[in-house]
Amino acid sequence: MSDLEKRAGLAKVDLDAWTREVVQWHFDPETGCPFWLNFRAKLDWDPAAEVTCFDDLARFGEFQDEWLRGGPVRRWVPKGYADKPIYVFETGGTTGVPKYRIAVDDFRTDYSLFSKGLDDEHFPKGSDWLMLGPSGPRRLRLSIEHLAQVRGGMCYCIDLDPRWVVKITKKGRMRELEEYKRHVVDQALVILRAHENVKCLFTTPKLLEALCEQVSLKQAGITGVFCGGTQMTPQFHRFAREELLEGAAFAPTYGNTLMGLACHKPFDPVDNYSITYHAPQPRAVLQIVDPDDSSQVVPYGECGRVKLTALTKEFFVPNFPERDEATRTPPCEAYPWDGVRDVRPFSRLQSQVVEGVY
Repeated sequence: MSDLEKRAGLAKVDLDAWTREVVQWHFDPETGCPFWLNFRAKLDWDPAAEVTCFDDLARFGEFQDEWLRGGPVRRWVPKGYADKPIYVFETGGTTGVPKYRIAVDDFRTDYSLFSKGLDDEHFPKGSDWLMLGPSGPRRLRLSIEHLAQVRGGMCYCIDLDPRWVVKITKKGRMRELEEYKRHVVDQALVILRAHENVKCLFTTPKLLEALCEQVSLKQAGITGVFCGGTQMTPQFHRFAREELLEGAAFAPTYGNTLMGLACHKPFDPVDNYSITYHAPQPRAVLQIVDPDDSSQVVPYGECGRVKLTALTKEFFVPNFPERDEATRTPPCEAYPWDGVRDVRPFSRLQSQVVEGVY
């Protein structure tokens, strides 16, 4: 057995133990949230007693998207956190009632863990950050701000409304879209020119390209770029490294309000610029499943739909079908559990997805 196989086995043991702890917490009348306690009352089995490993979560079936829409949102607050200040974040919601998730410290935990993997040479401690990405009711703004703070810096944030971008994109008002993009980039340029300690940048692929059309990252003093969004194709990845970054480190991530952050496998030329992400296990697990049967994980190297399980004491979501597809990959040295490669919008839903500035 190789060292990686041993570490993968230990990671599975840790995941099973954490799964038991989280499920017992959410289904305990003293600590659980009203949603899961009410859910338990309709079952003919006891999750707190019968879930002994991660694989047992299959008994819950698919988590329904609609369960997160509307209120009362406090049905998701565990009794164990009832006396804590509660954040509420939105996910989705381009049309109709948004989906919600509650949080206490999960976003801080997620980004503190992410911080430990950043290269101090290119994301220097004490430097400031520019956050050029979706804000509003999402958790992203607070998360990037915490990332800057935990690394000893401050964060300058640009106010961006992706819902407005989606609306004008759907209506074909492309001139207005370009004007809005320039408006956002212009604000970023003002910050970069006024604050020389800004050395780290968070943005999306499209906004990174738009920013680099107006300024040299090197001349602006940017040494590290943390980038997220569904347009992180191998083609863009190569373009960013060869044309945009000018020596700055590149940290692509796949994340959302439910999962947190899936970090990228360290860059290796043999991957031909494909990006593989690994979830922040055991706090979240990504699986690639058969689009017609989400209980079946596809073999390594095959494409399928992304299925997420979120496992924290603040928020438990088993077997959630994401709006993305990807290729399943095996564990790697940095992350001894499965990864997902070349994440992109789920092909069967593409007609419903408008990506705007992402």
